[in-house]
Amino acid sequence: MLVCAQGVYAQQSRVQLTDDKAHKQVEVTIDGKPFTAYIYPGPDVLKKPVLYPIRTATGTLITRGWPMDPRPGERIDHPHHVGMWFNYGDVNGHDFWNNSNDVKGHGGPFGTIVHTGIKSMKGGKDKGELTVTADWLDKDNKPMLQETTTFTFSGQGSERVIDRVTTLKALNQDVTFKDNKEGLVAIRVARQLEHPSNKPEVFTDANGIATKVAQMDNTGVTGHYKSSEGVEGEDVWGKRAKWMNLTGTINGENISVMMLDHPKNIGYPTYWHSRGYGLYAANPLAPSVMSEGKEAPMNYKLPAGQSVTFRYRVVITSGAVSPDELSKKVTAFAR
Repeated sequence: MLVCAQGVYAQQSRVQLTDDKAHKQVEVTIDGKPFTAYIYPGPDVLKKPVLYPIRTATGTLITRGWPMDPRPGERIDHPHHVGMWFNYGDVNGHDFWNNSNDVKGHGGPFGTIVHTGIKSMKGGKDKGELTVTADWLDKDNKPMLQETTTFTFSGQGSERVIDRVTTLKALNQDVTFKDNKEGLVAIRVARQLEHPSNKPEVFTDANGIATKVAQMDNTGVTGHYKSSEGVEGEDVWGKRAKWMNLTGTINGENISVMMLDHPKNIGYPTYWHSRGYGLYAANPLAPSVMSEGKEAPMNYKLPAGQSVTFRYRVVITSGAVSPDELSKKVTAFAR
């Protein structure tokens, strides 16, 4: 596969990756249409690299815009919820999850994940692959963990797929992931994919300005979780499941966002840290917290010099997905 000077792969590749060093991102397109981007603007903007934004095959945004690119009617909570990310709330006492330039008076000490390089990048007829590295830094900017992540992007017809395989290596000391509800792999979804709610909130207006709303307008808010175990709605929080499917409608487009756990992952089947307000997360490392004390703590310990790997798949579909299709997708990923 040939590469031009700008890092754009040859046109015969259906899945193309473009290394935009000036904007610190790698753009992903499928059949010439934007799909997502791996962005690493640095700690002055974001305290970790993320995939942002993420689109359906038709181009509909499934991720929230705020705080990067506010859209009217969005919530303005949790400024650290951007796109799709991977981090954790207690790593050797450091909070990687909540770290944000806009978070005030929220505990700490905070950890920061800093992009360190692109190891490989290639497009292709059926898929594109991006392998990146990052350091998990403590409060003194000393690395605790070295991360290597391979993203595989693919899609046919109305479907788009993201595979994330992340390996964490402990460096010169043991690293403990203490049971904490804030983890591990997550997406912050668009307003339309939230669950309807009547609680007072703060939203953005057409100019991106914060506005307090006493009674929420649920027009067009249609999100609904359903797990592999048949649990639905906001009841999925704190429950184990092999996969989760979030469905909803945006501008008349029926959308399914499915997240799959892998049998080789620690804590399989994972607990789900998924909320009606748009946080869609899988957390396998905190059984005592997620079960509200029914299970013993894991407090997963990674010895110095050792590595652990996590595997997840996200399937985004325009249109309904039948139970049989869901089953086939789960089987394919497990293989």
